[in-house]
Amino acid sequence: MTISIQEVRKEEIKNLARYESAPAVDRAFVEKAIEHVLAKIDQSLDVFTEKFPDSSSVNLVYKPIDNVEWTTSFWTGMLWLAYEYTGDEKYREVAERQVGSFKERIEKRIEVDHHDLGFLYSLSCVSAYKLTGSEEAKAIALKAADLLITRYYEKAGIIQAWGDLNDPKQRGRMIIDCNMNLPLLYWATEVTGNARYRQIAEAHIKQAAKYIVREDASTFHTYYMDPVTGAPLFGNTHQGYSDDSCWARGQAWGIYGFPLSYHYTDDWSLVELAKKLTNYYLNRLPEDEICYWDLIFTDGEEERDSSAAAIAVCGMLEIAKHLPLTDPDKHVYDNAALTMIQSLYENYRTDINSDANGILKHAVYYKGGGRGVDESCIWGDYYYFEALVRLAKDWKMYW
Repeated sequence: MTISIQEVRKEEIKNLARYESAPAVDRAFVEKAIEHVLAKIDQSLDVFTEKFPDSSSVNLVYKPIDNVEWTTSFWTGMLWLAYEYTGDEKYREVAERQVGSFKERIEKRIEVDHHDLGFLYSLSCVSAYKLTGSEEAKAIALKAADLLITRYYEKAGIIQAWGDLNDPKQRGRMIIDCNMNLPLLYWATEVTGNARYRQIAEAHIKQAAKYIVREDASTFHTYYMDPVTGAPLFGNTHQGYSDDSCWARGQAWGIYGFPLSYHYTDDWSLVELAKKLTNYYLNRLPEDEICYWDLIFTDGEEERDSSAAAIAVCGMLEIAKHLPLTDPDKHVYDNAALTMIQSLYENYRTDINSDANGILKHAVYYKGGGRGVDESCIWGDYYYFEALVRLAKDWKMYW
C-alpha cells in the first residue's frame, strides 16, 4: 500500500517530562567526552594508518583490514573530525594517506558495486575537499558519484542498494540506509553544475519517503520495486527482527537521512517526516535512552544498539537545527539528543586503559547473522564523535 507523507501518523511523545529540561551536558562535559574519543583514536593511529578498522569488533577489538568494507570511511571521517577540532596535523597526515587508498579503490573498482559509495566518499574525500580544498579529493569523490548513479533505475526512481544489476532476482532493492548516500550526489551537482546527480537523489528520497516509511512512522529496512515497470512490490527486513518490526538502526538512518535531503532540497515535508520517525523512536526507548537493536523490544535482555543511538542523536540535532524557536519539538529533540549523549558517555564508552580500540561498546551490527553483536561498530564511533563536534562548534557537515 502506498502511503503519502501526509498520511504518516505523528505519535505524541508519551513521557514528555523526561525531555522538558536539559541534562548536565555543558561545554566542559562535551570537551571531556571528546578527550576520551581523541585518546582512543591516538591509541590506534599507528595501526590504522595503512589499514582500517573492521566494521565491528571482536571482544571490543577491531582487527585491521584493507580498504574493502562499506564502513572503512568512518575511521577516515573520525580523523577529519579530529583534525578539524584540534588542528593537529598528525590526523590530517593519516587521513590524506587514506584518501590515496580511496582513490585506488574507485579506480580499480575494489568492492564498489553497491550504493554505499556515499558513505565511503563523503567521509573520506568530500570532507578532505571541504577542509583542505584538495582538487584531487574532489575528483575522486566525483568518480564515486558517477559510479553511484549507474545503480539508478529510471522507472522505479531508486538507486539499487546491492546485488548484481544484471540479475533479475536481485534488482529493484532500496534500503533505508541509502538516505545517507544521497548527499554525495547533491554535493556533486553543487560542484559541477550537472543537475543529473541531484535529480537522481531527489527521486530516490521521494520513493523512500513513499514506500519505506509505514503509516505509523516506523520503517521497513528494505523495499522492492519492479525495475522495469517501476511498480512497488513489497517491504521486508534484512537485519531487523522481522519484516513487520522496526530495525533500530534503520529508523535512525531515516531520522538523520531525511533532514539531510532537506538541507539540499528545501522540501519541508522531509523535516516533518523525520519528526514523525523521531517520535516513534523516542516512544520505544528504555530507561537509559539507548535503544534496543530492534524497536519491537523496549525492555528485557535483548542487546542494545549504541551505534543506532549515536546516529539518531545526529539526526535529532540536524532536525532541531532547522526548526524555528517557536516549534516545541526543537526543545524536545535538543534535550533528547543531549540526554542520549550523556548516557552514551556515562554507560557505553570503552575504558581508556584497555585493549578495546573502539569508542562505544554495546552496539549491534547484524543480530540475525551473529556479527558484531554487543560489540563496537565503527559507524557508531563516528556518529558519536560527529555529535560531540556538533555540540562543540558550528560544524559544517561533510554530508
